[in-house]
Amino acid sequence: MIRLQGLSLRRGARLLLDHAELVVHAGEKVALVGANGAGKSSLFALLQGELAEDAGALQWPADWRVAAVAQQVADSELPAVEFVCRGDRALQQALRALGEAEAAGDGQRIAAAAEALELAQGYSATARAQALLLGLGFAPGVLQQPVRSFSGGWRMRLALAQALFAPSDCMLLDEPTNHLDLDALVWLESWLARYPGTLLVISHDREFLDAVTGVTVQLEDGRLSRYSGNYTDFEQRRALELTQQAQAWERQQGQIARLQSFVDRFRAKATKARQAQSRLKALERMQRVAPVVLSQALQLEFATPARQPQQLLRLQELDCGFDAARPVLRGVDRQVLAGARIGILGANGQGKSTLMKTLAGALPPLAGRLRPGEGVVAGYFAQQEMDILRPDETPLQHLQRLALDAGHAGSPQDCRDWLGRFAFGGERAAQPVGSLSGGERARLLLALLMWQRPNLLLLDEPTNHLDLRTREALALALQDFGGAMLLVSHDRALLRAACDSYWLVADGRVVDFDGDLDDYQRLVLDKARQARESVDAAASSEHSRRAQRRASAAQRQARARELAPLRREQEQLLRRIEQLEARRAEVEALLAASHASPEERAAGGRALKQLQQELEDCEGRWLDLEERMQALAPD
Repeated sequence: MIRLQGLSLRRGARLLLDHAELVVHAGEKVALVGANGAGKSSLFALLQGELAEDAGALQWPADWRVAAVAQQVADSELPAVEFVCRGDRALQQALRALGEAEAAGDGQRIAAAAEALELAQGYSATARAQALLLGLGFAPGVLQQPVRSFSGGWRMRLALAQALFAPSDCMLLDEPTNHLDLDALVWLESWLARYPGTLLVISHDREFLDAVTGVTVQLEDGRLSRYSGNYTDFEQRRALELTQQAQAWERQQGQIARLQSFVDRFRAKATKARQAQSRLKALERMQRVAPVVLSQALQLEFATPARQPQQLLRLQELDCGFDAARPVLRGVDRQVLAGARIGILGANGQGKSTLMKTLAGALPPLAGRLRPGEGVVAGYFAQQEMDILRPDETPLQHLQRLALDAGHAGSPQDCRDWLGRFAFGGERAAQPVGSLSGGERARLLLALLMWQRPNLLLLDEPTNHLDLRTREALALALQDFGGAMLLVSHDRALLRAACDSYWLVADGRVVDFDGDLDDYQRLVLDKARQARESVDAAASSEHSRRAQRRASAAQRQARARELAPLRREQEQLLRRIEQLEARRAEVEALLAASHASPEERAAGGRALKQLQQELEDCEGRWLDLEERMQALAPD
C-alpha cells in the first residue's frame, strides 16, 4: 500500500502538494491526471526517492521493487536485447555469480548460482526481452544492434522495454505512449492488462487510460482527489461535482445577499439590532463555497478554405523513400478527393511518415507521379516539429516569413494577434523556438497551419505533445474542417472523431483497410499473440535444452562424487601393491642367498606366503573397484 498523509512538496517557491492525502492499494492501476505543471512528474520523483517531502509522511513498503522508465539512455555498445536484460538486477547478479563460480571451478557455487539463475528466469531472459522489443515495434533484424545506433525515440522505447522487463511490485509510467505508434500502443495496453503489480501512469491518451486504469487520481491546487473508475468515469463524476459546486455557490451567494441586505437595512434600528447582529454573526461563521473557476481551453478553429477542388491529390505508381534502389513504398496508386477524411494505419517503420513527407513535398518521389489538383493548399504537421521549425527564430518571425512567402504580408500586430489565440502572447511570441517545450512547438505548428487556410491537411502525429484538453479541442476543430484530411496518429479518440475511412501501410504497399479501429486492434493483438506464442515456444525449447544439459551436468557431478572415493581407494591399493611387490622381491632375494640359515629360510617362506596372499587380496579389491567405476562411467 502507498499512503500519503498530510504531505507537502515544494519545488523552489511553488507549492505542488499541500497537505495531500492519498491511499493506493496493492495491485491497483491508477491514472494520475492534472494540468501541465500541476506536479504529476514531481510526485513520481517523490515516490522514486529523487525528492523528499517538505512536510507530512509517505508510507511505502520497504521491500517493494519499483520500475520506472529512464528519462535518458546514454550511448552504449550493448546490443538492444542485452540492454533490456540489464534491467533485471537479480538476473544480472545470478549471471555474475555463475561466471565467477565457473571460473573458479567450484561445483557447489556453480550449483547455487544455477539455482539462482533458474529463479530469475534466466534461461528464458533473452526470449522474453526479444518479445518485449518486438511488441514495441522493433524489427527482428535490429535486436542485436548496439544502443548507440538508435535514435532518441527508439531509445525511449528501449528504456520502456527495460522497465517492463524488470520484475517489479510497482511500476511508474510517465507518458509512456509519446514515442509509440498505434500498433505498439495496443500491444502495451494488452501487456499492462496482465501486469500483476501496482501501476501508476501519467498519460494524455484518453482511450489508453480507459483501457489500462481502474482508479483516477486528480492533482489540482496541491490536493489529490481519488475517484474509482477509469478516466471517462472520472470526467463524468467531476463534471457532476463542478455542476453541484456551481449550484451550491449560487445558492450561497443568494443567501449571503439576503443576510447582508437585512444587516444593512436594520443594523441602525434599535428594535432590529439584535436580529441584525445575529445575521452578521451567521455571515461570519458561514463556511464559504468556492466558486468554480475553470482554466480556459485553447480554442481551435479551421477557417473555411478559399477553394475546394474536387480532386486534391492523384498518386500514380508512386515510389516513396530515400533510395531509389530500395524504396520504402512501391507502386502507390491512390487519390484524395474533396471531403476525404482518411486515417493512415500501420506499424512503425512501414512508411507512414515517409508517405506523408512525400505528399507534403518534403521528400521527392522516387518514381511514378504525384499530381496535386489545381488550387490545392496543403497544411503539413510534421511528427518531428523541428523538421519545419527553425530553433533560432521566434514564433513571430515564423508567421511573418510564412505570410511573406504567401504574398500576404500582414502587420506585426496582426501576426501577434493571431499568435495570441494560441497562447503566444507578449514575450512568448518573441521567444526562440528552440527554447519552447514540445507542447508549445506543437501549438505553434497548429497556429502556422491554420493561418494558411488549407483545403488539405496532412497531419503526422499532431497530438504527441498535446494535453487532453488541447487534443479534444483539435478533435472538435477537425470535425468541423471543411477540406480533406490524411491523419497519422496513435490517439484513437482523435482517429475515431476525425476519420471516415482508413488506409493500411504495410509490406511496402498502401491499401484500403476494410474495417474500423476495433478491427485493426484485433488484428494487431492477433499478430502480437502469434509472436508471443512463437517466442514462448522458442523459450520453452531452449529451457528444455538447458534443463537437459543441467540434468546431464548433475548426473556427471553425481557420478564424479561416487567415483572420487573409489579412485582414492584404488590409488591407495596401487601404492600398497607396489610396497608388497618390493617386499616380496627382498624376501625372494633372501631365500635365494646361499648363506641363509634354515631358520631364516623357514621365516622367509612364511613371510612370502603372507605377502602373496595380501597381494592377491589387494589385486582382487582393485579389480572390484575397476568394475564399479566402469559401471558408473557414461556410455
